[in-house]
Order: sequence, then structure tokens, then C-alpha cells
Amino acid sequence: MRAQATCFGAGTLVNAIATRKGAAFGLALRATAVAESLPRAEGVRVQVAGSVDPTLAMGCVQRVLRRSRRRAGLAVRVDSEIPVSRGLKSSSAVANAVVLASARALGLELEPLQIIGIGIEAALEAKVTVTGAFDDACASFFGGIVVTDNAAREIVKADRFPGDLMAVLHIPKRAIPKPSLAAKDFSSIRPQVEEAYRLALRGEYFRALERNSAAYAPILEVDESPARRARAAGAVAAGITGAGPAILALAKPAHVESVARALDDGEAEVRVASLNTVESREVAP
Repeated sequence: MRAQATCFGAGTLVNAIATRKGAAFGLALRATAVAESLPRAEGVRVQVAGSVDPTLAMGCVQRVLRRSRRRAGLAVRVDSEIPVSRGLKSSSAVANAVVLASARALGLELEPLQIIGIGIEAALEAKVTVTGAFDDACASFFGGIVVTDNAAREIVKADRFPGDLMAVLHIPKRAIPKPSLAAKDFSSIRPQVEEAYRLALRGEYFRALERNSAAYAPILEVDESPARRARAAGAVAAGITGAGPAILALAKPAHVESVARALDDGEAEVRVASLNTVESREVAP
């Protein structure tokens, strides 16, 4: 049996590294997995495009196979338009897509949080996440805004932005791989991040995004000047997404062009993306 699944990237409101509590929202940047069940003798084959991590995809496939208890193999192909190690949740999107496609190919029924949990375990094993990224994985799978307790793997709040907002992304060539964060001490910024989380719980998402960005920027060594330029050009909010170094600005359609110009420094890629509010299971193959 052959099956396909598409899941999406996400942007950060509150990074969970410092407190294990976070908030994120869906971005319409796609990762797609195509899975095909095989005779058991053919084993597991994973083909990935570009810089997608094959270790993560393989871990997801193997976990789904074990859970299915079927005597089968799987061939999985992964394509993603999400830049890797920039803070746009490529790992969460790939993991969700691979698990969902693999389960469909095997005829295995999984609940959304089971799908997300399998991907998180594979991501932790592959060392492409620090906290397990429950917030990012939920925003990727469900769309909209999620505020989460990552340690408890609990969605504390779900919401949506106004329908007319767009994301404008400043994506540097530099990547920040997750293992490089291991030596950094985030304890000094916990009070600021806790404040950002409280703002998110109250629905003050734009303030939460910017408070979070200001807290993390010095430790992550990310220059916030693109965010300041974006706000000056009409963005309603702008700041670091994930562990960076990408900067994400939220803008109404009338300001998207001016914000994009402000972010264009001739070096980083500037990309415009819609916000995603569609659950991954509902996306047409």
C-alpha cells in the first residue's frame, strides 16, 4: 500500500528551551512524505531530499513499524521546502509527515498525539531537538497557535491569529544545529521567558514573540536588527523564531511588501508564507 502525508513548519512565540514551556504557530511551509509498504525481506529504505536528516526519518519509520506489529518493510521518500536548522521547525514537520505517511501505508490508526509523540521520541534520539519540541510538533500538526507544557506534553491553550496576517521570513545562510546549543546556559533568561509565556497565555501573542526574542538573542548570538527594521516597516511583530538564526515578521497584507524590502539585506533569503490553520490529517495528498 502507498500513502502520502504533508505536514507544515511553524514559527515561535515562546522558545521552550529555558523553561520547558513554549508557544508556536503553524506556517504554510511544507514537508511531504510518501511511504510504501514492502515485503518484510526488503526491510526499510529512506530517501531524503537536500539536507533533511535521514536519521530522524529512519527513526520515525522504525517506530511505526514496531507499533504496527506487521511483518512488513517500508520505503519512504521525504521532500521538504523548510530550511533546516534555521528555527522554522523542519524536524517537527518531517517527523510528523513520515509518521503519518508510514502509519497510513501500514493501515495503522494513530491518534494525533500518538503521531506527534512518535516523532518526538525519534527527534530526541536523533538529537535534532533540545526539549522534544512538543510545542513545535503540535503547531506543525494542528496548525494555528498552541501554548504548551513540553515536560508534561500537554496543550495548555489553542488559538488562532486574525485571518489576514502573513509571515515574512529573513533566512540567513548560517545554520544553528541543535547540538551546538548544548554548551549554552539559558538559566539567566528564565524570568524573561516566563514573562513571555504568561503573555502568550493571556493572548498577547505579539508582545510574547518580541519579549521572547529579546531574551534569547544575546545567548543565541542572533542579530535582532532585521526584526527592528521589519517593525519600522509596518510589521505588527517580529523576532527570532526557534533557536534562530531566522527572523520572522508578522504583517498585514498591505505591509508585506514593505516589510520584505526592509528585511532584504542582499545576503539572507527573504520568503513570504501564509499562516497554517489546517490539521495535517485534513491536507489532501
